[in-house]
Amino acid sequence: MTSKEKFKAYASAYVILMKDGQVLLSRRANTGYRDGMYSLVAGHFEGGETAKQCIMREAAEEAGISLNPDDLEVAYCLHRLSLDREYFDVFLTAEKWQGEIVNMEPEKCGGLEWFPLNDLPTEVIPEVRQAIEHIGQGIHFGEIGW
Repeated sequence: MTSKEKFKAYASAYVILMKDGQVLLSRRANTGYRDGMYSLVAGHFEGGETAKQCIMREAAEEAGISLNPDDLEVAYCLHRLSLDREYFDVFLTAEKWQGEIVNMEPEKCGGLEWFPLNDLPTEVIPEVRQAIEHIGQGIHFGEIGW
């Protein structure tokens, strides 16, 4: 970065969908980033949208569900260094949604599965595991990759 360039960070939003003590995880496929591992319904901000708007769009695109902004709670913020990019990630929780959960992106998602919140699979990507664990501990901010 030259002295005239301003710093630019990337931003992503994630939703922790919870039902009966379980969390919905998404197995990544054909994305080039941690394929085969579990993440959450998530995506990059497109600009000109709030965190809630971003995750509402992503939930419709990836899982075929509608989220009400009043049912979304901001639970965790993460400052992350990933390869050559710096991210600010926002994790929201929801226990209510409209529609049936369906894998709308089978070319990028190997499946959507429910797991007990206190018994996650070992293949959860580190930033997602940290966020879920920290939320459970009442921690609302974290850093990873530094």
